[in-house]
Amino acid sequence: MSVIVVLIGVSVFVAVGFLIAFLWAVKSGQYDDRYTPSVRMLFDDEKKKEEDPK
Repeated sequence: MSVIVVLIGVSVFVAVGFLIAFLWAVKSGQYDDRYTPSVRMLFDDEKKKEEDPK
């Protein structure tokens, strides 16, 4: 039974560590993408079909 308590404690500690690392990454600007939006208009998402003039 004491093993379960230790495992829960370790898992909570690891989860808090990952949360702190994620918040640090967001705060330091790791997820800011300034390049892609400026060149997005240069790439076609879908190929347009040409209509036949009849």
